[in-house]
Amino acid sequence: MTELKKANFVLAACVLFNLSIGVLYAWSVLTSHLTAPVADGGFGWTASQAGLPYSIAIVTFALSVVIGGRIQDKIGPRWVLTAGGLLMGLGLVLVGVVGNTVLGVVLLFGVLASTGMGFGYACVTAPALKWFHPSKKGLISGLIVGGFGLSAVFMAPFASALLENLGIAWTFIILGIVNLCITTLIAQFVKNPPDGYTPHVPAQVKTAKSAPAVNHDWAYMLKTGRFYMIFLIFVLTSSVGLMIIGNLTRIARSQAGITDAAVLAGLVAFLALMNTLGRVAGGIMSDKIGRINALFVILGLQTVNMAVFALFTNLPLLVLGLIIVGFCFGALLSVMPALCADLYGLKHFGINYGLLFLAWGLSGVITPVIASYFYDVRGSFTIAYAICAVMMALMIGVNVVLKRMHA
Repeated sequence: MTELKKANFVLAACVLFNLSIGVLYAWSVLTSHLTAPVADGGFGWTASQAGLPYSIAIVTFALSVVIGGRIQDKIGPRWVLTAGGLLMGLGLVLVGVVGNTVLGVVLLFGVLASTGMGFGYACVTAPALKWFHPSKKGLISGLIVGGFGLSAVFMAPFASALLENLGIAWTFIILGIVNLCITTLIAQFVKNPPDGYTPHVPAQVKTAKSAPAVNHDWAYMLKTGRFYMIFLIFVLTSSVGLMIIGNLTRIARSQAGITDAAVLAGLVAFLALMNTLGRVAGGIMSDKIGRINALFVILGLQTVNMAVFALFTNLPLLVLGLIIVGFCFGALLSVMPALCADLYGLKHFGINYGLLFLAWGLSGVITPVIASYFYDVRGSFTIAYAICAVMMALMIGVNVVLKRMHA
C-alpha cells in the first residue's frame, strides 16, 4: 500500500469513527420524550431538566478532549479511541437500564458517555492531519469533524424510530450496543504516520513557498493574546449553533406550529446535513481565503440570521434559517482546528486543540441554558435570538482585531 493510500485509509477510519459517536446531535429528538408526560411513556421533565444532561455532556465532552488529546500525544490514538468507544457505549446502555432520573441521566450520559465521546473526538483530527500536506488542513479538518455532524443525519431518524417502537430505555440500550461494537473495531485502524514520514505534496503547491514549521506547546500558546481572542469567538459562536441544535424540535413546535413527528425528525436530520456540509465547505473555504476571513463570513451570516430568526414562523422560512445555522456552526468547527494547527503546529496538537476546544464545552452552558430559561418563562426563544445576534456582532469586532494581530 502506497503512503498516499495509507493516508486515505486512516482518514476514512477517522471519519467513520466520528460518524459513529454523534449521539449528542440527536439529543433534540430524545428531549421530546424526556419532557413528554409520564402517562405517554415520557419522564415528565421540564425543559430545563431535559436540557441539563445535554449541557453537562457538552462540558464533559470538552474536558475529556483535553485529557484524551494529551494522552494521545504521548501514546498515540489507538488505545485512547478504544477506551472512548467502550465508555460511550457503556454509558448509553446504563442510561437505558437504570437512568430514569435527572441525576442518573446526567451522570451516565452527561458524564460517562460524553467522556468516551471526547476521548474519541480528541484522537481523530491530529493523526489525520499528520498524514496530509499542510495545504489541506482545512479540508481534512472539515472531513473529520464532518463525520461527527453527519452522524445525526441517520442518528436522528434511527433514534426517532426506536423511540416510537421500543420506548426511550431500549433506545439508549440499542444505541449503546451499536456504538460500542462499531467504535472499538474502527479504533484499531487509526494510527500516526511513522517517524520521518513526509506527506504527499499536491501538484498545485509543489512550487509554492512553504511557511516555516511551528511546533509550540500549550504553555507558549496560553501566553499569546490571539489564543484568548480565538477562544472567545469559539465560545460565543458555537453557543448559537448548540442552542438551535439542542432545542430544534421545541422551536419547530412553538414557533412554526410543526407537530408531525416525522417532520420534526426530518428537520433534525436536515440541520445535521447542513452542519456536515458546512464543515467540509468551511474547511475548503478557509484553505482558499484564509482562516480569519472565513470567520468573517461565518460571523456575518450568523449575525443577520439570529436578528431575524424569530420571524421564521413557517416551514420554508425555518428551513432557510437552519441552512445558515448549520453552515455557520459546521464551518466554525472545521476552521478552528485548522487555525490552531496553523498557529501552534501539530506536534502538540492534541493538548493544544483540546484546550481551545474547552470553548466549545463552555458554550454549552451559555445560550442553551439561557434559551431553556426563557422558554420556560415566556414560552418562546425570541429573547435568546436577540442575545445571540448581539453576541455575533460583537465577535465581528473581535475578529477585526484578530486579523490585525495575525497579519
